[in-house]
Amino acid sequence: MTKVFSKLTRPGMRKLAPGGKISEHGITYERQTSGDGVFTVNIMVDGQRIHRVIGRESEGTTRTQAEEFIAKVRNDAKHDRLSLPKGRKVALSFRDAAAKYLERLAESGGKDLKMKATRLNLHLVPFFNDKPLSKISGFDVELYKRQRKEETILPRRKEAAPPKSNTLTKTGTINRELAVLSHMFNKAIEWGWVDHRPAKINRFQEGQGRITYLTSEQAARLIECAKVDGGQFIYPFIVIGLETSMRKMEILSIRREHVDLDRRVIYIPKAKAGAREQPITKHLADFLAGYIAALQPGCPWLFPSPGAASGHATDIRKSFRRVVEAAGLDPKQVVRHTLRHTAITHLVQAGVDLPTVKRISGHKTLEMVERYAHQNGTHIEEAMDKLQNRLKLAS
Repeated sequence: MTKVFSKLTRPGMRKLAPGGKISEHGITYERQTSGDGVFTVNIMVDGQRIHRVIGRESEGTTRTQAEEFIAKVRNDAKHDRLSLPKGRKVALSFRDAAAKYLERLAESGGKDLKMKATRLNLHLVPFFNDKPLSKISGFDVELYKRQRKEETILPRRKEAAPPKSNTLTKTGTINRELAVLSHMFNKAIEWGWVDHRPAKINRFQEGQGRITYLTSEQAARLIECAKVDGGQFIYPFIVIGLETSMRKMEILSIRREHVDLDRRVIYIPKAKAGAREQPITKHLADFLAGYIAALQPGCPWLFPSPGAASGHATDIRKSFRRVVEAAGLDPKQVVRHTLRHTAITHLVQAGVDLPTVKRISGHKTLEMVERYAHQNGTHIEEAMDKLQNRLKLAS
């Protein structure tokens, strides 16, 4: 139906004084101080605000052109709706896409679902909200990055004291969120929600950073303190972590049936880089033999927790912090992932080749393992001494 204009008419525009405006049906005509007139459009289409400068009157722009622009935008939106999966009446919003994305991943056995949901629900969905998934631009992504970079990190618990100074969100944290966004875009194409990638995502450049690891003496002290601690699982957790480099949830979700003591491997069905077999030391194999024998008959988990929805323990933070402090170490520096860093660093420093370290640690690429080769130069110096002794070149 053709819209009838009662204010934005030729006589109305002619009478308009410099600095004055007339708005009607999403079109605004403004008379500038120079006497020229400018047409702009400001409308909502499928939950997205469209704001455009159509042109100047001196350049031949007319109200009709503004009307034609609005008609085209709405027609394009209608075409997008018709291209969506059957049954959808409106363009798929980011909020709805995020919910469907998590549902489909859960149905298909997707990895790292808990963290994906956290990053979406806490940060990505509140920012992109009801914006159509297909309309997200590179500019929108850059705005998200800037906003997150300027946000401060709040204490995890309500009773925790506020930080003395603002701590900005780390670039690595934002990059993990952008990785979820990128994966969601890829799946949206695969599932037919969009016909092309909505936006290019440029991640922040991350520094290598310093990897915290324990010396042999510190690791031994930690083990001794874990032995005498009252925590039910802390001692086996630390032993497994130091002797395998396994991640926290990989350890806590070990099933009895996945431990092969004869072959000295632990099968990890949901490892970060895909299912794999984790080699273990002979000492750990002997330790696990006694540990498993002490479990209640029929118990499928190495770290059972009947009250947990998963059936196994999922958090060991408090007891780990307690043992770290008992060992005289800094709990802010030594966290659960430090066990993994320690195992990998000592493998490298022992002269194990990087491809083998990658096989043991379960990293996706050698580049990730190479970071551990630069933590100190002792093993490199020893390697050069071996070269010198082998060649025995005279000066």
